[in-house]
Amino acid sequence: MTRTIVASATREIVIGFDQPFCVIGERINPTGRKKLAAEMIEGNFDTVIKDALEQVAAGATMLDVNAGVTAVNPNETEPPLLVKTLEIVQGLVDVPLSIDSSVTAAIEAGLKVAKGRPLVNSVTGEEEKLEAILPLVKKYDVPVVAISNDETGISMDPDVRFAVAKKIVERAMDHGIKPHDIVVDPLVMPIGALGDAGRQVFQLLYRLRHELKVNTTCGLSNISFGLPHRHGINAGFIPMVIGAGMTSAIMNPCRPQEMEAVRAANVLNGTDANCTNWIMTYRDHKPAEAGAATAAAPAPAAGGGRRGGRAARAGAGASRE
Repeated sequence: MTRTIVASATREIVIGFDQPFCVIGERINPTGRKKLAAEMIEGNFDTVIKDALEQVAAGATMLDVNAGVTAVNPNETEPPLLVKTLEIVQGLVDVPLSIDSSVTAAIEAGLKVAKGRPLVNSVTGEEEKLEAILPLVKKYDVPVVAISNDETGISMDPDVRFAVAKKIVERAMDHGIKPHDIVVDPLVMPIGALGDAGRQVFQLLYRLRHELKVNTTCGLSNISFGLPHRHGINAGFIPMVIGAGMTSAIMNPCRPQEMEAVRAANVLNGTDANCTNWIMTYRDHKPAEAGAATAAAPAPAAGGGRRGGRAARAGAGASRE
């Protein structure tokens, strides 16, 4: 059974087909958040601290940490800012971290200060990225997210995306990195723009699990990009994608509707033994009164949401919310 081990200084988490779904909190990411970006540039980490604590309290298994605040001289500016952010976050919470950057120097700087066994986010099938990131993954003995795109961009053909994922896994093995340390992102497309985006992912997940035998992740809210009431789509997608074999996702754990879907999927998938986590979380839950109206969430503004550095470097038009 494929098991990807990540760890903080004091806590180890296993990502795997027989494990509870791994929720990677997405909020510590200035992409698309002008206020947060401005704060981080000024050395103000109040929102970072708030987001770290809230996401763990909401049930995040891990936290993704991104410090890509500017495209101006990122090789110089991003490494020290990412290091500072990582040090603050790992001083606050005991969950494992995902080091999220498209800047190789920032990833290496983060790996030098990260405690435990963080997840590197990410490498693509581009030759330049493979040769830059895989040696670091091997040197620091950490797992890595493999995004299924290469120099040609993101293919709309799921077989091509599978081929890119296979290429990354094989190249990683050439560096002495085992498949269980590769977490493939098959790239979730927006269902509003591509009607079979859901079916594509389910098809890919089956092949990734049974042929490559790797764990998987995604930017979960990409599926709902551009649609009104996105959380309803996300919450419906979660149990389906978990049932198809997805083992983790970068998402917002502070959305109760989506976390309920994760916990319910764990129960139904048999990874919440004796329904213990569900019972502990919801034993005092009081359902809304019958007939109570629920206001629909407003449609997001154009370009709303974010996918972080991952989509930017993958060239995706989707984003995380």
